Parts: sequence; C-alpha cells; structure tokens
Amino acid sequence: MTATDMTTGMPAGENAEKVTERELLPIASGRQTWKWLRAALAEHRMQSLLVLIVAASASAMALVPIYVFGVLVDRVRDNAPTSTIVGVVVIIAAAAIVGGVFTGVAAYLIKRLGETILADLRERTVDRALRLPIQTVEKVGKGDLLSRVGDDVSVIAKAVSDVVPGMIAAVLLVALSMVTMLGLDWRLGLAGMVALPMYALALKWYLPRSAPVYAAERVAMGARSQALISSLQGAKTVRAYSLEKEHLGQIDAASAKARDLAVGVFGLFTRFAGRGNRAEFVGLSMILVVGFLLVREDVVTVGQTTTAALLFHRLFNPIGSLLYTFDEVQSAGASLARLVGVVEIEETEPSTDAGSVPADGSLRLDDIRHSYDGGHEVLHGVSLTLRAGERVALVGSTGAGKTTLAAIVAGSITPTSGRVSIGGVPLADLDDLRRHIAIVSQEVHVFAGPLIEDLRLAAPESSDEDVAAALRTVGAYEWVEALDEGMLTIVGEGGHEMTAAQAQQLALARLVLADPAVAVLDEATAEAGSAGARELEATADAATEGRTTLVVAHRLTQAAGADRVIVLEHGQIVEEGPHRELVSAGGRYAQLWAAWEGRD
Repeated sequence: MTATDMTTGMPAGENAEKVTERELLPIASGRQTWKWLRAALAEHRMQSLLVLIVAASASAMALVPIYVFGVLVDRVRDNAPTSTIVGVVVIIAAAAIVGGVFTGVAAYLIKRLGETILADLRERTVDRALRLPIQTVEKVGKGDLLSRVGDDVSVIAKAVSDVVPGMIAAVLLVALSMVTMLGLDWRLGLAGMVALPMYALALKWYLPRSAPVYAAERVAMGARSQALISSLQGAKTVRAYSLEKEHLGQIDAASAKARDLAVGVFGLFTRFAGRGNRAEFVGLSMILVVGFLLVREDVVTVGQTTTAALLFHRLFNPIGSLLYTFDEVQSAGASLARLVGVVEIEETEPSTDAGSVPADGSLRLDDIRHSYDGGHEVLHGVSLTLRAGERVALVGSTGAGKTTLAAIVAGSITPTSGRVSIGGVPLADLDDLRRHIAIVSQEVHVFAGPLIEDLRLAAPESSDEDVAAALRTVGAYEWVEALDEGMLTIVGEGGHEMTAAQAQQLALARLVLADPAVAVLDEATAEAGSAGARELEATADAATEGRTTLVVAHRLTQAAGADRVIVLEHGQIVEEGPHRELVSAGGRYAQLWAAWEGRD
C-alpha cells in the first residue's frame, strides 16, 4: 500500500528522481493469455453457451438453401411439378428470415459478452496499474501504460465488435458444411477436406512469422506514445532549449518503426492469402472431379454433387473472412497479451487487513539507504525522528535526495534498506497507510468533474459541510463560492481553469479532508509564484496544523517558520536544528540562507 498524493489523488512519488532507462511492463505468454481468456469465459458460462447455440443455429440456417437447392436439381431431373419450386422458394425464404434473425441476435450477444469481459479487463488493468510501485511506473514510463489502456483496448474493442462475431460464424459454418458434405457422401466430404491440410500449412507458415511482428508492432506503438508524452510534458523545456528538432526526430523515428512493422505484416498477410486461394481452387476442383466420377457410377445424384460443390463454394467467403480477420485477431491477441501481462503482475504490496494502529503521530527513520535499480546510492544511512505534531523542514541543494527521502517517508518508495515507522509501527505493518500519512507535491492534478467530487477523492464519505470547512481552512472558500455554481462547478479538463495557487489550495484541502496524522509537503508551494507564495505558505501551515509535518522547502521562508531544519547534502544529513541556531552556526544552511536573502 502506498500513501496517497493529495496533489493528484493517485499513489505518490511522481516527483522522485527519475530513472532514465525505459523498460516494458510484462507481456503475457500465449499460454497465460489463453488461460486468462478461458477463465473469463468460464465466469460467463451461460452467456457463452447461449452465444454458441444461437450462432450455430444461424450457421445452420445459412446451409438450408444450399441443401434444398440440391434437392430441387434432382426433382427437376425427375420432372417434378411446378409446385415443388414454390415449396423450395418458401423454405429458402423462411431459412433466410430465421437465419437473419439468429445472425443479428448472435452478433448482439457476442458483442455484449465481449464488451463485458473487456470492460472487466480494462478496469482490472487500470486498477493494477494504479497500484504498481512508483519505481516500476517511472522505469517503464507512462507511455507504455497509456498505450495499453488506450491503443490496446481500442484494438481489442474493434475486434470484439467487428471481427469476433464474423469469426465465430465462419468457424461454425465451416464445421457444419464439412459435416453436411460427409452426410451427403463420405467421398465428397473427403474431397472437400483435401483443402484443409493446405489451409493448415498456410497457417503454420504465417503464424510463426506474423506473431512476433505483431507483438513488436504493439511495443513500437508504446514507444511512440512515450515519445509523444515526453515531448508534450516537457514542452516548455523543449522550447526553452530549442530542442524541437531533436524531439520531432525521436517521434518520427518511433512512428517510422511502427509504420514499417505494419507494412511488413501486411506483406506477410498478402502471401498468406495467396496460399488460401490455392487451397480453395484445389478443394473445389477435387469435389467436382470426385462428384463427376460418382455420378457416372450412379453412386450419388447430380443434386448431391451440386450441393457439395455449392457448400464448398459457400465456404470461400467465411474462409476468406477467417484469413482476412486473422490479421486483426493476431493484432488483438498481441494487445490482449499486453493487458493480461499487467493484470497478472504479482501484488507486492503488503496486506493491510490486520495491521497495527500507531500509538501517536511521531515519525522515525532508521538508517535509510536507497539506490535506483542497484545503481548509485542516493541516500546514505539517513536517520531522523520527528515528534508528534512537530514541523520539520528539509532543505538542500538540487539532487541532494530530498524528494526521494520524502517519497520514502510517504511510503511511495520502498527504501533499499532501513525502516520508516509512525508511532512505533513500520509503514508496512500499518492497518491503513493512507489513513495515517499523505503527501502533497508541486505537481497538481485536478480531475475533470464537479469541484466537490474532486475534493471527496480524499474522503468519499465527507459531507458538504466537511468540504466547505476544509476550503475555509485553506482559504479557498470565498473564491470557490464566487464561481458560477460554487462547489458544483465543473473543473479540470474542459471545465473552469484555475490558477496554480488555486489548484494547490485544492490539494491542501484534500489533505485536510483526509486528516492524516503525518503530512509530507514536497515543494508544495513551488508553483504558486512569488506573488502568492507567502499566502500559500500560510495556507499550508493551516492545513498541517497539529500534524507531524515534513516539508521539502523550496522557499527557505518555510524553513524559517519550522520547528526544526534538516540540511541534506549528497544523500546525508549534514546539519539540523532550529533556523536561528543554524544561521548563527555559519554552516551550510547559513550559506543557503544568505543566498536566499541575497536574491532579492
């Protein structure tokens, strides 16, 4: 369990020092994917059975006109009356109507079943992604995740709605047609089945060549998404350093790779379709030749041979459809494997079902060490104790490890070694970590929707009065009430646009509603600008009143108002004490303070 970032409403630690190397989240094997799919269908056993029955009925109705036509041929040869034709027409019309109804119902049932399973998979994927360790998210990048819950879900959804119904119908039609041909005469059935090994050989040639390419194509799309997101998120930096050309080059390279893979797959599919056409030619030729010989020997009738030939010819479209849709099925399968890969990631977070309750709000760090992926150690044996209700400021140069330490304190990152405890209870043993500690960072996210619902993310059971009280605490109630619809005003994307300071006030209001014993402020006032910084600092003080608070101080005025100041340099504590004592001591903090005052 990780602490909640009141800035984003999501697991905290997005501001931790980034790992530059990008890896991929797991991708499920074919066996794992099939196992998951079978389990998903088993959960909807009755729906799956109904789909099979209705689809089989629709396919059977499609064969009735062909069979009846063969009977008609024989009747005409026997000089049957005209009324026979009328009867055949009636039967064909009835079969067409019933078959059309069954086909429509089958398509609806298949789509409903598929969308139900896909919705569950999408929810499970997002839920698992939100619970991933921050280190994992930072390592793989957001692009891979967004590609899976965006591009991959879209590919599967398209397959469910456009491909799967036709594919199931085609498979059933092929199976029923072969059974019917065997029923007419086993030799006619065997003649048609000559084509089956050719189809199998075509698939055997195609699958090993196309599956890796499809998987690579999905990976390339994830890399393309990552390149786009990185450029958009860092747009200001890109423009500031005139890096537009370099970033466009990266996006072009990623897009070109995805394009080349798609073209390569299409080339393979074209050759695959050619092999399918040869199988069709051989199969139909064999039926006609065998049928001619059997009719000559008076073993079968002309009508039976006609029926067999028409049945096999009727298979051209469904088999061609299978060949054509296999392209999309392969792509959907690759996407499904990527989603199942996320869902099947083992839960590494400790269970909080039977955790302990801390004795108080005191915070203790014991010999905290941390390195990213076994590389350079960024924290070297940091030990620190905060008394219940104490406000401590953490200061230091850029890269000193402040944000990493804050994320470890909040439970967002598990340290390489060492222990963090609240009220004598290690974070891993707490009954509910989110109830005891929260983090507010400088990166503020406001979710789209009514403002009051955005705030209730921190405490869903909060009443309107509770939300209003939290807004008053952080000094936001007046401007919120001044909005057109007050707390019901739509905010976030497409809604009311707020200033950086207002958005930060909402983040602090979430903290008040969550009411944790320990609060971590990771440069929470950095984005307010100089004009509103003082006011926002006072807001932060009000929101953390009575709480044990660790402040990563962007502005040293925050340190000056703290009970104690901790100076972190190169991953180690070099100084600690009250502001006045550290200034008088003339050490590292005194240098930082002098530089801060001199900037004005």
